[in-house]
Amino acid sequence: MSVAGTYDCTIRTPMGPQSGTLVVQPGADGTFSGSISGDMGAMDITGGRVNGQTLAWSMTMTRPMPIDLECAATVDGDTISGSVKAGMFGPMDLAGTRRA
Repeated sequence: MSVAGTYDCTIRTPMGPQSGTLVVQPGADGTFSGSISGDMGAMDITGGRVNGQTLAWSMTMTRPMPIDLECAATVDGDTISGSVKAGMFGPMDLAGTRRA
């Protein structure tokens, strides 16, 4: 099954759970692009890499403070789970489901 799709996700942050919509658009040669949008605004995915069902990417958050995020997740059927590393805040759990 492809990793492509739109996922309704929750990230457990130090400020409480944050909901968002993650869009994954596979490209050529093991890459992907997309974005995540939610209560805190929108961020574009940079450096997206796909290895089987595993995704890895970066994003830059600007609100409530600027911080670089390093993300990794695995797609299993219609679910996605992984983590978002936010600098000094460390890793935060990410979980979600693909929209039909």
